[in-house]
Amino acid sequence: MSKHAKSQSTYAFENTSTSVAASQMRNSLNKMIDAVEDPKVRAKFEVEMDSFFSLFRRYLADKASGTTLDWNQIRSPTPDEVVAYSSLQDGDNSNLSKLAVLKLNGGLGTSMGCVGPKSVIEVRDGQSFLDLSVRQIEHLNKTYDTDVPLLLMNSFNTNDDTQIIVRKYQGHRIRIRTFNQSRYPRVFKDSLLPVPQSFDDNLDAWYPPGHGDLFESLVSSGELDVLLEQGKEILFVSNGDNLGATVDTKILNHMVETGAEYIMELTDKTRADVKGGTLINYNGQVRLLEIAQVPKDHVEDFKSIKKFTNFNTNNLWINLRAIKRLVEANALEMEIIPNSKSISVGNSEMQVLQLETAVGAAIRHFKGAHGVVVPRSRFLPVKTCSDLMLVKSDLFNLQHGALKLDSARFGGAPLIKLGSHFKKVSNFQQRIPHMPRILELDHLTVTGNVYFGRGIQLKGTVIIVCSDGQRIDIPNGSILENVVVTGNLTILEH
Repeated sequence: MSKHAKSQSTYAFENTSTSVAASQMRNSLNKMIDAVEDPKVRAKFEVEMDSFFSLFRRYLADKASGTTLDWNQIRSPTPDEVVAYSSLQDGDNSNLSKLAVLKLNGGLGTSMGCVGPKSVIEVRDGQSFLDLSVRQIEHLNKTYDTDVPLLLMNSFNTNDDTQIIVRKYQGHRIRIRTFNQSRYPRVFKDSLLPVPQSFDDNLDAWYPPGHGDLFESLVSSGELDVLLEQGKEILFVSNGDNLGATVDTKILNHMVETGAEYIMELTDKTRADVKGGTLINYNGQVRLLEIAQVPKDHVEDFKSIKKFTNFNTNNLWINLRAIKRLVEANALEMEIIPNSKSISVGNSEMQVLQLETAVGAAIRHFKGAHGVVVPRSRFLPVKTCSDLMLVKSDLFNLQHGALKLDSARFGGAPLIKLGSHFKKVSNFQQRIPHMPRILELDHLTVTGNVYFGRGIQLKGTVIIVCSDGQRIDIPNGSILENVVVTGNLTILEH
């Protein structure tokens, strides 16, 4: 009997469908583990599969019990649990020596029609997300004579490309470290058995289990111990595509002064952010409430910008020793997000599950954890080409890798909605080869086969709708202010 099979005695399940599913999953995982010949590879793979199995068991238990939040127990956070950025004190930069920065770098650019890691998409002046992050931290290290390292948490999808890309930063005043998050098996939705049959099955059979995996991966990779040995105490975590997530010494100093183990940056919710998770007080404990956890009859309450006024930016400040303590105690049980996908198996499409967790959900496990409501400028994600147009425009100035809103702009950023013709970056670049001036723009909607010329200005509300089978060319030098352009407008350059 293998050591894996022996360990099954520790999992005492009642004779139910839940226990049968768990037993079948454990057996399938053990077969894959035992078939790996290289001892080092097998040891690492076994740790990953044990972590996955723990997650799978929790998923089954939650599903069986039907555990949901009691809406009546949800309260607004207390003044200690959510504080205003404006109440934070200015301080010196001495705490920078305690800081490390981590960018979540596991995503591909496929949703924007790009190949490879999303972090290498060009976003401004020929520079990628990763280029801008490196410039920001390098500037910080030079200006304050400090040594803030940059960590990249890759996935198996992005690791190989990222290893090649980071070589170009050798010689820069920045230490870049990379590590991989876990690789978990997708699960067939009907049988609840793993999709892969072996360790080296094709990549479609596996998935990176969300950024909640950060904690275990940081510890198991050895990177957390390296940071502690270097005297680092605080990790600033953010999405790789959030161009507003720069190091802020006011928040860093506030964390040191308060002794908080976890700080989540929140920002005011607009109607475009109604699905974003928010902090709540639940049974006297601060927690992150995501829309997936909300009972169906309360979804509209959750979306209310009056009831829940801010949302999670996923800019997080976390104490490194606290991470180590909680991971070693196996105390980080975050809510599971079942993500349904469809994959091709042979000649048929099969429904599969990915069991994921979110790093923000861990907040309830940390001492003194609270939120800070930050300016909207710290949340500047680029998820679509509509977002890309915003950050490429004259609305922002680039300063040492950070985007700063032009002082001539009145109010926040405009709302931009580009249609399906602009979904891919290549299409976007072809249709908008020269960025229009949008300093005075409030709202832009573009749908259909539309092309922009050079030197265009957009002001107020501009709506451009091209009819099916037609084409609209916005001529060079056009000034569009509070207009609706429809139909077919083909203008040739003279």
